[in-house]
Amino acid sequence: MAKPLVAIVGRPNVGKSMLFNKLIGKRLSIVEDTPGVTRDRIYAPCEWRNRVFDIVDTGGIEPGTDDQILAFMREQAEIAISTATVIVFVCDIKTGMTASDQEVANMLLRSGKPIVLAVNKMDSTGVPDPDFYEFYNLGLGDPIAVSAVHGHGTGDLLDACLQYFPPEEEEEEEDDAIKVAVIGKPNAGKSSLVNKILGEERVIVSNVAGTTRDAIDSYFENDQGRFVFIDTAGIRRKSKVEEDIEKYSVLRATLAIERSDVCLILIDATEGVTEQDTKVAGLAHEAGKASIIVVNKWDLIEKDNTTMKEFEEKLQRDFSFMSYAPFVFISAKTGQRVPKLFAKIREVYEQNAMRISTGMLNDVLAYATTRVQPPSDKGRRLKIYYMTQASTKPPTFVIFVNRADLFHFSYQRYIENQIRSTFGLTGTPVRFVVRERARDEK
Repeated sequence: MAKPLVAIVGRPNVGKSMLFNKLIGKRLSIVEDTPGVTRDRIYAPCEWRNRVFDIVDTGGIEPGTDDQILAFMREQAEIAISTATVIVFVCDIKTGMTASDQEVANMLLRSGKPIVLAVNKMDSTGVPDPDFYEFYNLGLGDPIAVSAVHGHGTGDLLDACLQYFPPEEEEEEEDDAIKVAVIGKPNAGKSSLVNKILGEERVIVSNVAGTTRDAIDSYFENDQGRFVFIDTAGIRRKSKVEEDIEKYSVLRATLAIERSDVCLILIDATEGVTEQDTKVAGLAHEAGKASIIVVNKWDLIEKDNTTMKEFEEKLQRDFSFMSYAPFVFISAKTGQRVPKLFAKIREVYEQNAMRISTGMLNDVLAYATTRVQPPSDKGRRLKIYYMTQASTKPPTFVIFVNRADLFHFSYQRYIENQIRSTFGLTGTPVRFVVRERARDEK
């Protein structure tokens, strides 16, 4: 089961994004700055009372609007609501309760999801503003007074959310099927690929409603094992209403990636690699998911003896930040090489979950540091004491050193390459956590 998800919703300008930023605080960690990945985050991990969960910020819900941007934001908010464990409905004490608030409240009640009502901009402590009490009229129970600016009441808010989370032991129950998110920009052939798999190669298949209205979880089984394919709406290109829509257009893909074990990043061979493709790939990379870059519509490309080689070289350049990801050239329409995907999915899934013993890791480390000396600065050399694997999915290694500042990115990359050349780790990112011990200058 995926982590609990808290969705923050409400009218525009009630302080949702500020509250979102206050709640995630400094716990939002971006491991590395990947090219092409938006930093305008609307989805982030959070921790409270030793429970780890996700928070999603949404666009303002403006009931009944004809405005293209607002309508799109409302649609995205509805998606977030449909996937949420609990909804935080934010209102604004400055404007008081409005007719729009009542409409949004009614929409939320129809969702059947648990709702926590937060009245924002209660910046003063002590006796509440008399207008606070009118929010009881929304029929959502006791409102919680919060200040996104100062942080007042945020602990009470998270406590209220926590009571709706499932017990932790339930979260740990895992289906043995490999969950595969099919992601990419529109018209790359995501649905065609899923339909080809389910329509012509199925052994066991059942369709159940997925996390959104336009995402279907499709169960499939063959000699390679059990799979769940998550077909998602495409990440949209920038249009005339670009900036605002762009911010929310990744939400479906982000939610699908979060639930997945393996990401198939579909590229349209007729268009080549676009900026949107690298953004999609960057989302999967940041999430630490096993990934395969799938070049679709290969049947439409005029080829000679060097076509595939040249295309692969371009892919390597464009996806240099995830050089570990294998390429597969397919045609969802004709079925060309589609059967080969399953073995590759299982391979990268197992690599993403690989655990390496501390002894074997340190043998590789000893060889690597002997072959290429660790960097030094002003006569002080980096000493790497030992390395151990802390977790999987993705493989995460803790390295103990004397001076973290000397452990440059280039040498980290060298150590990573040595680990990959020894153990493979195809299709999965790896993470390094550098820990500094007492500095030993001997």
